[in-house]
Amino acid sequence: MRILLATDGSRAADQARDLVAALPWREGGRVRVVSVAPTRTEILGVPWTVDVLPDADQLEDEILRVHRDALETAKREISSARPDLVIEPILIRGRAASAIVDEARAMPADLIVVGHRGHGRWESMLLGSVSSEVVDHAPCPVLVARDERLGPVVFADDGSASARTAEAVLSSWPLFTGLPVTVLTVAEEAFSYAAALAPLLYSETMAQYADSTHELERIAREENEAAAGRLREAGFEATGLIRAGDAAHEIVAVAREREAGLIVVGSRGQTGLRRLILGSVARNVLLHAPCSVLVVREMAPPSPAESARGE
Repeated sequence: MRILLATDGSRAADQARDLVAALPWREGGRVRVVSVAPTRTEILGVPWTVDVLPDADQLEDEILRVHRDALETAKREISSARPDLVIEPILIRGRAASAIVDEARAMPADLIVVGHRGHGRWESMLLGSVSSEVVDHAPCPVLVARDERLGPVVFADDGSASARTAEAVLSSWPLFTGLPVTVLTVAEEAFSYAAALAPLLYSETMAQYADSTHELERIAREENEAAAGRLREAGFEATGLIRAGDAAHEIVAVAREREAGLIVVGSRGQTGLRRLILGSVARNVLLHAPCSVLVVREMAPPSPAESARGE
């Protein structure tokens, strides 16, 4: 398995590093540890400050030292835990998120692991910008780490193609072998807005609402039981769970209740401008999850126009 680990020496990056070191690797594993340092222009602000600041060289050297130290520490810590792994530390200059995604494509990586940086009072609702952008554009699954645990697992299954891709990753990767899994399906609400605004004007609305709700619950339960059954056949201790309400809220709530170490969620890939936007459920789970989150994207094929540009 080929993993790209991004590090910058921060506490969040250290948590990602420790998680990678603790993974149940098989022989032949390879870790490319990438630290992306800003360019000289980014460090100094604007190009003409190069001649203005007398300590420009010292400032740049210090920043590069921090990134080199982060790489060396990551290599040492992972090697001490798993000396059988091939570890490649690489220092890159440039824009962090873009460099990480480009390096993952070049590797090519099976998995990207990044840290989740916490924020202060007003910024606590925001996912670290680098982690967020990497998840949006990554060519492979991305594990946003909060600690070194991987289990128990909450697998959010909405019956979509991206959920099936996430299930395939969960069931086939040795990283997750033996972990208990809760397969969570959140049934959609079928309530009619017309009923909420003027129920007395629609005599059949409530009956239709009840029928729709029961049908959605039946479909959700069947899909949930099928997914849990497939995981049990793959050797997992899998249990199904149905909830109703807002999907992201329920996923996070169940993760807290089950003291999960990992949430696995799919996110639909897009083409064109829409590919810049991560699915809202996955986004909200990343923002509020109490544990690490694995986002597995359903990568949509390029549009004809994008294919033509790539030729």
